[in-house]
Amino acid sequence: MYATKNQRVALIIIDMQQGMATEKAGERNNPQAEANIQRLLATWQQSQQSVVHVRHLSRSPESPFWPGQSGVLFQPAFEPLATEHIVDKNVPDAFTHSGLERWLRVRGIYKLVIVGVSTSNSVEATVRSAGNLGFDTYVVSDATFTFAKQDYAGIYRTGEEVHAMSLANLDGEYAEVVSTEEALALL
Repeated sequence: MYATKNQRVALIIIDMQQGMATEKAGERNNPQAEANIQRLLATWQQSQQSVVHVRHLSRSPESPFWPGQSGVLFQPAFEPLATEHIVDKNVPDAFTHSGLERWLRVRGIYKLVIVGVSTSNSVEATVRSAGNLGFDTYVVSDATFTFAKQDYAGIYRTGEEVHAMSLANLDGEYAEVVSTEEALALL
């Protein structure tokens, strides 16, 4: 499934906002995710491939992602360049009501590398849609992360357990799960 030379591959960075970098966000996995996302971003920028920054804008005034609060702002390391596309969303899926699919197709982009937060929410929702829409989709296991939570039966699951289950839900069905090194090899 690796891209051929000269084929456009977009890097989609999901919800790397200041609200995700607070202790209030909760216990998480993959502490190296931000460094891996930065490596991917630098490589995409250097190769002049498309970068899409997805930003969550909450519909709830109590949320740290409510417009006008600092939680909505991109983390400084992931501040978009003027040439990079920004997609605002207010549901987990970056394709729903955003124009993202059209933006990609108009540019002839059919391969997507998806990174960011959270694996079990916005990443998983976006990857499912990308796969269903026919995009050749890769989710980077060590450049995504999620948070601990209780499962439906009330059993506490670590961030790593939640992350592993989300990746298992996606791999082979909607996307190929790859490492940062494998994602870099796509260019």
